[in-house]
Amino acid sequence: MRADGKRVRGASPMYTVAAYFMAKRYDAQNMIEVDVPIDPIGAYIREKRKEGKTLSHLGIVIAAYLRLAAEFPLLNRFIVNKRCYERKEFNVGMVVLKPGEVDGTMNKIHLELEDDVFTVQEKLNAYIDENREAGDTNATDKVISALLGIPGILSVGVGALKLLDHFGLLPQAVIDASPFHTSFVVSNLASIKTNHIYHHCYQFGTTSVIITMGVPKEVPQRHGSNVTFERCLPLGIVMDERICSGSYFALASLRLKEYLKNPHLLEGPPAFPVVRAWAKPGEYEKIRAKRRFKEAKRRIGKSDKTKAEKKEALALAKAEKKAAFREAKAIKKAAKKAKK
Repeated sequence: MRADGKRVRGASPMYTVAAYFMAKRYDAQNMIEVDVPIDPIGAYIREKRKEGKTLSHLGIVIAAYLRLAAEFPLLNRFIVNKRCYERKEFNVGMVVLKPGEVDGTMNKIHLELEDDVFTVQEKLNAYIDENREAGDTNATDKVISALLGIPGILSVGVGALKLLDHFGLLPQAVIDASPFHTSFVVSNLASIKTNHIYHHCYQFGTTSVIITMGVPKEVPQRHGSNVTFERCLPLGIVMDERICSGSYFALASLRLKEYLKNPHLLEGPPAFPVVRAWAKPGEYEKIRAKRRFKEAKRRIGKSDKTKAEKKEALALAKAEKKAAFREAKAIKKAAKKAKK
């Protein structure tokens, strides 16, 4: 059983068979351009700035897709070794340029499906600040440096990672460090004054959707006998068609535009219940507690606190983890009692 996903049982026979005819992710790529009016996003950013809240176009796009995945959970599926899986987490892969460098580093941001636009922006800012530091700053950089550091090991090491991933045997620590195991990848090409592109979905890993943002452009809109030009943010979206139907993707694309036309919909938790079909009662709460403790431990280790302060902060993080575990156990117990 994979550490990052649960096998989907009883999927539509059509899509079960499709994974055999289209065994590679690049065989199953569909591409679409979505033009999103940019004025509502700009107005929303200015409105929130007056309230003392700083948001970015990229943060809003990520928050919109996150809310979309909460509403359309099949978007967070992936195919490996001709099998369909439901992902146990939601994370976003993104490249960050380091100061004075042409090439950047790629890592991923871990999000919760209940996060709103402000939480997403906060996590995005922290991710960018951390990954812009000089040197090997994240787990991805360190793994790559290790593979490059020993002559001749790169080919063998990458081959071994692919084989383990194919059979679902990659350890969680490697998956956490891999930028190829993500819910989706986003690239803000507008930041380097470039048009959007249709970026291929990697064969290695589990990424099923990749979105690129290009420089804004004028898009003609017809209103009766008149044609006006609307300034739009173009999104180039590439998706693995094996995870869901074309009509499902179409509905999701329309809903994505609705979220971006009215970013107020991204404030607060979702108005609908978030369904995690893969999780048994209490399972998600336990996984979330482990993830939060790991992140807290990492932040404490990198902080400039004194040894005593770090010890105190770590003890608090452990206490929070234990409390979350007790909550998960109570949820599991209540579910069992309800079945009787």
